[in-house]
Amino acid sequence: MNILVTICARGGSKGIPGKNLSKIANLPLLSYSTVVAKKFGDMYEADYGFSTDNVEIKSLANSLGFDTEYLRPAYLATDTAGKIDTIRDLIHYEENKNSKIYDYILDLDTTSPLRTVDDLVIAFEKLQSNPTALNLFSVNKANRNPYFNQVEIKENGFFDLVKKTQTAVLTRQSAPKVWDLNASFYFYRRSFFDLNYRNAYTERSMIYEMPHMCFDLDEKLDFTVMSYLIENDLLDFELMKLT
Repeated sequence: MNILVTICARGGSKGIPGKNLSKIANLPLLSYSTVVAKKFGDMYEADYGFSTDNVEIKSLANSLGFDTEYLRPAYLATDTAGKIDTIRDLIHYEENKNSKIYDYILDLDTTSPLRTVDDLVIAFEKLQSNPTALNLFSVNKANRNPYFNQVEIKENGFFDLVKKTQTAVLTRQSAPKVWDLNASFYFYRRSFFDLNYRNAYTERSMIYEMPHMCFDLDEKLDFTVMSYLIENDLLDFELMKLT
């Protein structure tokens, strides 16, 4: 079984400039993903691929043991470039370099680092157990529900629930269950990338619901909150990190 573990870290970011070179709880943000990637990869004798368009990020990855000669093409380093296309290009590079075809790809997102090796192992076993599934992504229980307390603008300019059932949903507890995509990790069967999907949502996708908190870094405040939680040991699980 051939497995490729990938990490993609673009240099440009409008939401949080320079986020992939930033530190969180006094450690490089990137290190929280590389340490888990290498632990999981060692368990399954996986190969590693790293995608960036930035030489500073590439140098940091090398210093963390994620050596790579690959540099992301400019057309995949724009604000409009899709993550799937980026991973696909990296897969082709690694397959050509290593003269092998991968069976599974695990992609770790640097900006959603609250994950464990156990999360990855259990999720991987779940995907393997269903041979018809194309991929699996990590989620958490949603705090808001489109059937109960999320609204959108309608064609008439007024606002109403995003989704409705035949019978009105009167309580949060009775609403259909939904999940938040936390963007922490994604498992793919290799065949996924031959079917020209542009995002991770397919008719044969699975989820792994994390049993602990997980959120990604979208705003500057998120860095402050996550650093505080890590530094003060306030996470509801043990986070594997460099020391």
